Amino acid sequence: MFNIVKLFKSFGHAFDGIITLLRQEQNFRLHVLASAIVIVCGFYFEIRPWQWALLVIMICLVFILEMINTIVERLLDVLKPRLHEYVKDIKDIMSAMVLISALSSVAVGLIIFLPYL
Repeated sequence: MFNIVKLFKSFGHAFDGIITLLRQEQNFRLHVLASAIVIVCGFYFEIRPWQWALLVIMICLVFILEMINTIVERLLDVLKPRLHEYVKDIKDIMSAMVLISALSSVAVGLIIFLPYL
């Protein structure tokens, strides 16, 4: 039914991906730092469960979009490294997507934490 060896290999590959992001992507490290600060603040201010849920969703959204951005940038560099004007547009739009999600996360964080300050 389950091949435990394959399962552990899959998790190993996933952790390898996280390590790669942490080593090679400055923005991902910045998101991890910001998330750690938010989590510490959440425990310090003893926020409500629904607030935790919202913060976790926002943190995961930013992480996932940063990962997608990294993947698309690397694929474009392999397929069409700066040869087409759309490559720059796509990279800029992907970065804008991450920026909007990060700014939305900041807004949610402010809505949650400002009453505690």
